[in-house]
Amino acid sequence: MRPQHLNIPMRRPAGWFLVLVASLLLLQTGSGWAHRSSAGTDTSGISIPSLSHGEMAIIADYRTPILDLAARMTRTDEKFRRLLNYTNIQYSYCLWGIVPGSISDEQSPFNACSHAYLAAAKAVLVYMRDMPEHRDAVSTLVSDLDTELVRNGGSFVMCQYSGDPYNTADIIKPHWSDVPGHLTSLFSFLGFAMLFVSAGFACIHLTRPPQQPDTV
Repeated sequence: MRPQHLNIPMRRPAGWFLVLVASLLLLQTGSGWAHRSSAGTDTSGISIPSLSHGEMAIIADYRTPILDLAARMTRTDEKFRRLLNYTNIQYSYCLWGIVPGSISDEQSPFNACSHAYLAAAKAVLVYMRDMPEHRDAVSTLVSDLDTELVRNGGSFVMCQYSGDPYNTADIIKPHWSDVPGHLTSLFSFLGFAMLFVSAGFACIHLTRPPQQPDTV
């Protein structure tokens, strides 16, 4: 009779975990959490006003209605399209806002890029005020947003990125080198990695052909 194969547990997920940690640590720089500007150097595009830290959460709540209303506009111009394109590109660079603390935590490596796509979303809404279509819907949305800002005092809550203007020619990327030093972001990526690894092993297990019984 053939010897029975030992069922040795696979340790690859733990290996992937350690590799990811090591990779993130290699990205770490000695810059620390010094206050720094998120504004870029390319100003050849359309200028976008800065956004206060307090405005971010409120604008984030209104981002979907703003973009839905923008999608209804049929008579657009190049400036409007560039502003709209910029906020969508920045949103994807900021991983679609899925990293916890991207908006609320000033120290998040994703806070600067969150400022950028939300400032652009606000700029889209402001620009729609002068467009000929859907004036009533735009006015209502602006009024609701202003009411929320006044109620929460959002315009007065500032942070290190609040004074930075943005520009459609300059993409603001996450501060990847700061991820290892920001525990919320680090644990989020480690969690995502473990989830993907677990899903991969589950797929391998489900697609593996059944073992044939040992013959005598």
